[in-house]
Amino acid sequence: MENTIHDLFVIGGGINGCGVARDAVGRGYSVALAEMNDFASGTSSGATKLIHGGLRYLEHYEFRLVRESLMEREVLWAMAPHIIWPMRFVLPYQKGGIRPAWLIRLGLFLYDHLGGRKLLPPTSVLDMRRDPAAKPLKALFTKAFEYSDGWVDDARMVVLNARDAADKGALIMPRTKVVSARRDNGLWVIETVDKLSGRTETHQARMLVNAAGPWVDHVIRAAFGQNEARHVRLVQGSHIVVKKKFDGPKAYFFQNPDNRIIFAIPYEDDFTLIGTTDRDYTGDPKDVRISQEETDYLCKAASEYFKEPVKPGDIVWTYSAIRPLFNDGASKAQEATRDYVLKLDGAIGDGAPLLNIFGGKLTTYRRLAEHALDKIGEAIGIKGSPWTARSHLPGGDFPVQGFEAEVAKLAKAYPFLAPAHARRLTRRYGTKATILLGKAASTADLGRHFGSDLYEVEVLYLMQHEWAFTADDILWRRSKKGLHLSYSEGSILETFMSEFAKGQIAAQ
Repeated sequence: MENTIHDLFVIGGGINGCGVARDAVGRGYSVALAEMNDFASGTSSGATKLIHGGLRYLEHYEFRLVRESLMEREVLWAMAPHIIWPMRFVLPYQKGGIRPAWLIRLGLFLYDHLGGRKLLPPTSVLDMRRDPAAKPLKALFTKAFEYSDGWVDDARMVVLNARDAADKGALIMPRTKVVSARRDNGLWVIETVDKLSGRTETHQARMLVNAAGPWVDHVIRAAFGQNEARHVRLVQGSHIVVKKKFDGPKAYFFQNPDNRIIFAIPYEDDFTLIGTTDRDYTGDPKDVRISQEETDYLCKAASEYFKEPVKPGDIVWTYSAIRPLFNDGASKAQEATRDYVLKLDGAIGDGAPLLNIFGGKLTTYRRLAEHALDKIGEAIGIKGSPWTARSHLPGGDFPVQGFEAEVAKLAKAYPFLAPAHARRLTRRYGTKATILLGKAASTADLGRHFGSDLYEVEVLYLMQHEWAFTADDILWRRSKKGLHLSYSEGSILETFMSEFAKGQIAAQ
């Protein structure tokens, strides 16, 4: 048994777990975190990838959540201007549509003024008879509203929180499953198994944080024997990625006759991301896949707006994830609250408290972590004070509107890089791109070429600094190069990573 007694042991390496771990270790708590798979391998990389207030949540009167989300947009953008950036959303309108113009105007007025917007531009009205945004849409849309939100590389936001937590002293354990947790003498005793090596370990902690996302009830039931745990409503959201349907940096917000909405968003330069769906899910979260019904729904809904229909044959990739919404008894999946709920189990002072985290959004993860730290402070004593609002995630230590300058700086330092390659590396790694590239003076110095603009130096950086173990970790989470590499190229990458990890080959 380890002699170290951690202040906190966090179960779950999604955005909530990594966010809490980072905040806590930055305040002086000793922290361990276990994630049974890869970081962001579940809900946190299966979202629509928006940093947004949630315009449609206003219809459900979730004003607190919307206001907190709106306030967080510019805070998070300043924290990570490499992986987060502003995006303008075009909301086409037609007379007799789903929502009257006055209601949309009112919602957007609140959206502009609830959250202390400073840098993001305000709402405007577009004349779709003249505006270029009308080009991909059917002619019946003569008017549109345009508003601001943000875009995030969600999986990178998760792993950068984990990286920063580790840099500050947290014990970060990916692919490590918690097999049991029990209270003993005022402490938690946690048994884990490393899924790669099979090695088992025992950890001790003063407090346990259950941030297992879709598995939060499963952890409560399996680890603690509380068979009645039914706190989470599992809602499936699926997305399709198709060949690019429009040019330009703007996204579209489409209203459907069933009162649901979908987004069509520029994605990875050559594609359009369309989603999401909302439907209750009763299976094992690890088995979630897009259904034919969802595929048909997204194609049909987008085709109501685009001149060129979206067909199943256009789809190049799909992804699905389970949103673990707090079970508030809402009748429809799309009406269930997106707000988060924190529940402290165990009377303060009795020792070994447990904090369960339900729900949450990418946009509010930092505030969720601050609220979690309030409860942690109540339970085991306060350390430090809130600090993350003015912090930077790794690579994000440059001015909030300074991304283009960073691209230019990297291109000047490494003139052999193609412009698109320099831009992509800055988007993924920010100021850390120079660490990744090191002393490279030519393309040959980047090592093995795996396809597209993915080279050995980047693969090794991700293995050595960001816990990438498999080709999927790199191709579908750390980057989205899976959209650009062939199956055989992906297999070559997998073999290289496996052999490198075993010491069978050396870095070039």
